Amino acid sequence: MKWKGRRQSSNVEDRRGQGGGSSRGIGGFNPMILGPLIRLLFSKTGLIIVGIFLIGSFLTGNNPLNIISQFFTGAPIQTENSAPYQGTEKENELAAFSATILANTEDVWNAQLENYRNPTLVLFTGAVSSACGSASSATGPFYCPGDEKLYLDLSFFSDMERQLNAPGDFAQAYVIAHEVGHHIQKIMGITEKVDRLRGTISQTEYNKYSVRLELQADFLAGVWAHHSQEMTKMMEVGDLEEALNAANAIGDDRLQKNASGRVVPDSFTHGTSAQRMRWFKKGFDTGDLSQGDTFNADPL
Repeated sequence: MKWKGRRQSSNVEDRRGQGGGSSRGIGGFNPMILGPLIRLLFSKTGLIIVGIFLIGSFLTGNNPLNIISQFFTGAPIQTENSAPYQGTEKENELAAFSATILANTEDVWNAQLENYRNPTLVLFTGAVSSACGSASSATGPFYCPGDEKLYLDLSFFSDMERQLNAPGDFAQAYVIAHEVGHHIQKIMGITEKVDRLRGTISQTEYNKYSVRLELQADFLAGVWAHHSQEMTKMMEVGDLEEALNAANAIGDDRLQKNASGRVVPDSFTHGTSAQRMRWFKKGFDTGDLSQGDTFNADPL
């Protein structure tokens, strides 16, 4: 891909190296302790305890509010003087690449959709907290509709190459575009409709809706690639094949067969390799949003 030197999105939250256990508010102070703090200050022993915190702050050089936050929540102390995360040259290049692809999706979807709002990309290391709960790198990239953020541990791109045999920068771009596709589904109200079915039908039936949701996100990734190429000409020879190879590598049937040697269709949640490739290719070939109704398509 010809991505270097292009605009990078400002909607990127870099949490690399922070872990997933802390909760931070403005200036590193956790607002969750405000109520307990007020009750403490007006208690009989409040002045004594606050004095201890101030002494601790003087001795350690930490913000006293952070010490109090750690006392009430158990969260690690965050300081403004903490050294910024220093990634490897390769990792930082992947971060720049991801911000560039996100910017490109912003350009494409703002042109295609009147009510589009840009999502935020969160880069993390190992584990992360989101409005959808905590997750580890083993979860893989994901989109949380609760906070409209995409979550990505950049090590996943290495896993794609080494473990899934799905290398290439356009394969990586497909992953980001797929998660942005879930954001579009949130905006359109599709995600909410599917979520409302949870618990009202059997797990097997719900899995079928999940497959259709994922295949539509693949289709939307293909639509993005179609219009991105028209706008920027970033794609090079072999790029389309990289994306299709990635779609093939993460099909439910292939992943299950590689993991256990057997395939259980009723447990599919993302679609087969053939389905994922077909819907991405359909989006790429047509660039037409009206062609992506996976919920009424038969067969998939």
